[in-house]
Amino acid sequence: MEPPSHNSPHDSVLGVAVRAAHRGAEIIRDHAGRLDEVREKGINDFVTATDEAAQAAIVETLRDATPDAEVIAEEGANLDAHTPAIEGRRWIVDPLDGTTNFMQQVPPYAVSVALQQDDAVVVGVVLDVTHDELFTAVADHGLKRNGQPASVTQTSDFADAFIATGFPYRRFEHTEPYLDVLETVIRNTRGVRRHGSAAVDLARLACGRFDGFFETGLRPWDVAAGTLLVREGGGRVTDYHDNSGLTPLFDQQVCATNGALHDTLLDTLASMKDVRL
Repeated sequence: MEPPSHNSPHDSVLGVAVRAAHRGAEIIRDHAGRLDEVREKGINDFVTATDEAAQAAIVETLRDATPDAEVIAEEGANLDAHTPAIEGRRWIVDPLDGTTNFMQQVPPYAVSVALQQDDAVVVGVVLDVTHDELFTAVADHGLKRNGQPASVTQTSDFADAFIATGFPYRRFEHTEPYLDVLETVIRNTRGVRRHGSAAVDLARLACGRFDGFFETGLRPWDVAAGTLLVREGGGRVTDYHDNSGLTPLFDQQVCATNGALHDTLLDTLASMKDVRL
């Protein structure tokens, strides 16, 4: 698939990101239905040989085309060695977002590739491998799904909202406040879904399938591309304290909405302001 044009000065690196994502997706598809090797990085946090092979192919593609850019990729990453803002360019990569889904042969799972320049993400690509949907965004140049412009919903009443979330799965000391918030959302919206891939949830929010998304404990590679998709689709992304920019990527709190519902969802999340699962 040819990378979509956003008529932007970043279209060339967008093309690099799309090629890299497709290389990773090809490996993931080739390995679907069989698990060569699985290791547990932490509680309910797995890595497979497929994650590592896809990451190697993605990173090779990015480094060959942009040798000046550093790379943060999920497998082997040490976030303590990286500051949120940088000087120059940095790729942020999740080679297989939704590893547990992949292991269980349950969609969705995706490749996520983002390019950060200085203090902002300027290119975002999420490729939903299971549905062959390509979501692309370029800062100040819009969002596209499979090459066609897309945008967030116009839902303004929380009672009509369709919300996505992620459940705590690594740490459980804050389960009760999370469940209190979840009960509030369930009682006051049209419905809640948990799909197991933050990148896909954010992409679906960006193109108008969801109205909001919240989750704690996420890492930059989970959400870097997705946050740009939402913002370029006309939505809003912050942490639970309403800080925007790079903060939601690096502070393990993401509240994303179509914009119209943002204050309401933030109010709902108030009891979890200081929780980072």
